[in-house]
Amino acid sequence: QGQLVESGGGLVQPGGSLRLSCVGSRIILRETDTGWYRQAPGKQRELVATIGTISSGRNIYYTDSVKGRFTISRDSSRNTVFLQMTSLQPEDTAVYYCNAKVGLEEYWGQGTQVTVSS
Repeated sequence: QGQLVESGGGLVQPGGSLRLSCVGSRIILRETDTGWYRQAPGKQRELVATIGTISSGRNIYYTDSVKGRFTISRDSSRNTVFLQMTSLQPEDTAVYYCNAKVGLEEYWGQGTQVTVSS
């Protein structure tokens, strides 16, 4: 059974930066469509960014609210997908989850908390 493990969350002041990491175990992330979702208290989980497989052209998507501030990337040698977050705002506060899809299989990480507060 594949697993995803996120790390990199924490408390940061408005305007600050964080880099989240998602490491795949028994999942080859370059062969999956990998994405970051987030869920704020009292809200539904929302898609933040995705990166497609290399064979599909490595398509990248960002939700409008993070365009120009967040960057998703993949390091295949480390089987890791990153989410670089800059210019963080309080509304970015949420639990961030890594997700990977390959065929009919879908995997979720346990989540990492990001809190943006002064």
